[in-house]
Amino acid sequence: MERRTFLTRITGFILGLIGLALSIPLVGYVVSPAFRRQAQDWAEAGGVHELSVGDPKELSYLVTLQDGWMKTTAVKSVWAVRQPDESVTVFSPLCTHLGCGYHWDSDDREFKCPCHNSIFDITGRVLSGPAPRPLDRLPFKVEKERLFVIYKQFKSGTSKQIEL
Repeated sequence: MERRTFLTRITGFILGLIGLALSIPLVGYVVSPAFRRQAQDWAEAGGVHELSVGDPKELSYLVTLQDGWMKTTAVKSVWAVRQPDESVTVFSPLCTHLGCGYHWDSDDREFKCPCHNSIFDITGRVLSGPAPRPLDRLPFKVEKERLFVIYKQFKSGTSKQIEL
């Protein structure tokens, strides 16, 4: 092998290693958002004083969602119930059967899903219908009389609560 050929091959090999070393972080930077779990931040849903004791209220709020590199703003809602002891319970707005939106029937004092007639009491417990589990509760906190929630989605139709 000639000296010129040897130096050309060694130089090409070293440049190949440098290129590989630089491409690994670049590929990781580009691909990593696809494998990262969505960041979930606290979102302000309203004031605790807006909630009447024992009377559920649907609260709507804006949340910023990040999917990979794309950020979007969406309107989300939750059902919040203030208990007689001043504690609060926050429910996901989706029925646990097939993910339909349900409503509060103040006359019967029940949450009713119009899709397949699942009925839940004020604590989220299933009273009737095909719903496999109680209403999903969401994490919340109260700071300075303001209610903050983290919106989560759960798999519908399962007896166990599985976060998506």
